[in-house]
Amino acid sequence: MQKASVLLFLAWVCFLFYTGITLFTSGFLLTRLELTNHSSCQEPPGPGSLPPGSQGKPGACWMASRFSRVVLVLIDALRFDFAQPQHSHVPGEPPVSLPFLGKLSSLKKILEIQPHHARLYRSQVDPPTTTMQRLKALTTGSLPTFIDAGSNFASHAIVEDNLIKQLTSAGRRVVFMGDDTWKDLFPEAFSKAFFFPSFNVRDLDTVDNGILEHLYPTMDSGEWDVLIAHFLGVDHCGHKHGPHHPEMAKKLSQMDQVIQGLVEHLENDTLLVVAGDHGMTTNGDHGGDSELEVSAALFLYSPTALFPSTPPEEPEVIPQVSLVPTLALLLGLPIPFGNIGEVMAEVFSGSEDSQPLSSALAQASALHLNAQQVSRFLHTYSAATENLQAKKLHQLQKLFSKASADYQWLLQRPRGAEATLPTVIAELQQFLRGARAMCIESWARFSLSFLLLHLLAAGIPVTTSGPFTVPWQAVSAWALMATQTFYSTGHQPVFPAIHWHAAFVGFPEGHGSCTWLPALLVGANTFASHLLFAVGCPLLLLWPFLCESQGLRKRQQPPGNEAEARVRPEEEDEPLMEMRLRDAPHHFYAALLQLGLKYLFILGVQILACALAASILRRHLMVWKVFAPKFIFEAVGFIVSSVGLLLGIALVMRVDGAVSSWFRQLLLAQQR
Repeated sequence: MQKASVLLFLAWVCFLFYTGITLFTSGFLLTRLELTNHSSCQEPPGPGSLPPGSQGKPGACWMASRFSRVVLVLIDALRFDFAQPQHSHVPGEPPVSLPFLGKLSSLKKILEIQPHHARLYRSQVDPPTTTMQRLKALTTGSLPTFIDAGSNFASHAIVEDNLIKQLTSAGRRVVFMGDDTWKDLFPEAFSKAFFFPSFNVRDLDTVDNGILEHLYPTMDSGEWDVLIAHFLGVDHCGHKHGPHHPEMAKKLSQMDQVIQGLVEHLENDTLLVVAGDHGMTTNGDHGGDSELEVSAALFLYSPTALFPSTPPEEPEVIPQVSLVPTLALLLGLPIPFGNIGEVMAEVFSGSEDSQPLSSALAQASALHLNAQQVSRFLHTYSAATENLQAKKLHQLQKLFSKASADYQWLLQRPRGAEATLPTVIAELQQFLRGARAMCIESWARFSLSFLLLHLLAAGIPVTTSGPFTVPWQAVSAWALMATQTFYSTGHQPVFPAIHWHAAFVGFPEGHGSCTWLPALLVGANTFASHLLFAVGCPLLLLWPFLCESQGLRKRQQPPGNEAEARVRPEEEDEPLMEMRLRDAPHHFYAALLQLGLKYLFILGVQILACALAASILRRHLMVWKVFAPKFIFEAVGFIVSSVGLLLGIALVMRVDGAVSSWFRQLLLAQQR
């Protein structure tokens, strides 16, 4: 058997596994088709008249704009309890003293003094809770794919319709400062930008201080319509120290001063939005779907009255993507085409002096526009792919048709609107929430193609004749040792447990704008056991010969050769060890192929078990916390191991070729 034949056959088997992994990923890990359609003012989201006041006004589109400007302050990893106002101490109960509690005191002050101007929400984040995926959700209103978590090191430009695209198309001046992830997501989209490197989590101040250097001068210049500031200090402090460290109190106090300064600089036509993209665990990490990771803060403030009522005692819980359609309509922009978020109807109610009927009608108008946009997206998406469940889609379309008809009837007969409006609002909200739930469920369906390809790859015969055979027990033990080493070195198959500090080994000052090198260092640290054991797997062929003893050789002497053994005791007693491979060189490559197939089979069984667990439990509450991350780690580990196995076998073949050449030269020299 030739060297090239062995390597090509093993590569073909690896390709079968890779294809199976890809098919399963496309059928399970929140995969969806990214539509390139864009909303526009010239194309209303659906039939029927637009809301009153949306036509004939400068800057009006689907709905008349409420604000001319927006300041979006994104505080990375701003967990909800970091911003939650602290109630007075209750006598008899022990006081709670944590470094991060009560540091954003300006929010509590504003909510108490100006209750009709501000609201604090608990923003419910969709996993994965990594920054790039959250930025996609905050600008498109859709769900990023789960597997995109791996591309958090190297972001790619967003091709879907998004808020930034709508702003630039409308001629709005968008100024950005902060995390350089935005540079890759929205290339050349900003009229002015100040980017700062984001990956050095040990640096708590460079990005934040750089923003503060430009923030207030930019606001005072007036040369902007939308100002985005993405602070990273809180997130980096969590990664470096955790949320319970005194440094967290300092960073939150600094953010509190920023909010106070912005409130003082706001004009009446400007909306202030303070948001966290995700939360963090008790260790300061994020990426999964624990309650602390998916719970972020969202704060809205307007110098003019925005809400008709005072804030509730417990902040309302809203999906994070709800911010996208809300901001779009408040600014007089079309809602991004692929948005599945629900508008925050409360902000369209008007001021405290507004009549209840007009407030409810304004809410219904915003919800109806939102529902038309979502219905249009579902229709377009279902025509392009069959991912959506037909039965649920039909039920939702019937619900939308009824709600839309009731809304149109309401506009034609305003006298009976007061009794009908709550029903119409409830129907529209039911449709929007049902559509979002269906999309999440439909984009997480299991494909049997993965199982079929694995069975095909596993059905390849892995037995060959010859003297060199490594038993299944040894190969299985070798694969299990690789897994044991992964865990014993402190790794876990979950994103929060990744050793991010490995990115700075040898580079204490960071990497600048380079992203591939830290990703390579973290990957090497995480999957080092997979790589080392895979490269060393071919050595299992040599181990029995290296352990060969003189006693074993003597017991293998055939009967009747005792006299010959006494004549040449030294020659017979000396073990040949790995040189016995020269006894049957034509079987050596076949044995390597057999060993490689056995190792791939065992690795394939492991990843198949993970895929089956993830698919069977795909509706389990913990699927995105345990089973999906486990599958991703196993899939990446399989790819690393298979590449390492091919490299190890190629290296052994190269050494064997050199030994064979030397052996032939030695025989020729002896014959002379």
